[in-house]
Amino acid sequence: MKKYYSLAKENNEANITIYGDITSWEWFESDVSSYTLSKELEGLDVDTINVYINSYGGEVAEGLAIYNALKRHKAKVKTFCDGFAASIASVIFMAGDERIMSNASLLFIHNAWTWTSGNANELRKQAEDLDIITQASINAYMNHVNITEDELKEMLDNETWITPQDALTMGFATSIVNDNINKNPNQSIKKKIMEQLIKPVETPKETVGKPKEPKQVAEPTMEPKENTLKNFLAGIKTC
Repeated sequence: MKKYYSLAKENNEANITIYGDITSWEWFESDVSSYTLSKELEGLDVDTINVYINSYGGEVAEGLAIYNALKRHKAKVKTFCDGFAASIASVIFMAGDERIMSNASLLFIHNAWTWTSGNANELRKQAEDLDIITQASINAYMNHVNITEDELKEMLDNETWITPQDALTMGFATSIVNDNINKNPNQSIKKKIMEQLIKPVETPKETVGKPKEPKQVAEPTMEPKENTLKNFLAGIKTC
């Protein structure tokens, strides 16, 4: 059973589910810390690591450490945005060699923020520190995106929600799933019945020079409903 946070290994793949907050103190089952994840990655001998993300984010330091732990692993990393990959969770999303979004998912990016108190000098120092902290996330984004750093900083300043298509265009994502109507073969008579019902009636072409023969009007019949349906279905092949 998939948990809010879990790591499960199957054959040569490992599946990591991050459906909660990124934090150094794991108060809830859904919380994940860099320590927990890095310990579980140690000695994990797989070819592929799939990371499924639905998170509002959390602590920057923890998220950066998870990002680097995934990047450092020898396996191919595929990150999936299942809902929101917001704030520092969007940085974890960037750790994927393949970064896959659902067409019903979103990224959210913004500058680092904090609570603080103190005198003017202390507040100025805190603001300068936040700029440096934000730059670490910028570096992670810039490893993959195809926009300029100034454009990225403007998006961070504006606290931007990023749609799957925009993420693909700008390089945050490498692909989008569920982007097209399912075109796979199916075994359903419903589709075939609807095709028959809406099939246009073709009018036969008249033969030039040949006189029209009087139409033969058939006597009306009242065939039982069940026989009509049976005959109709008999002429339809399932697809």
